[in-house]
Amino acid sequence: MLKWMLIFLVVALISGALGFTGIAGVAAGIAKVLFYIFVVLFIIALVMGFGAMGRR
Repeated sequence: MLKWMLIFLVVALISGALGFTGIAGVAAGIAKVLFYIFVVLFIIALVMGFGAMGRR
């Protein structure tokens, strides 16, 4: 998921530099959503990992 976020971020930067503002906005929005999903899943995995360590 982080890979796709980086791909959309690069697409947004390149299309923004070339003047395609509509495509840049959409790609940046998708990258932002994927980043937030990645952060939420990372925090959930971190909490679950600490919970498993506490049961040892």
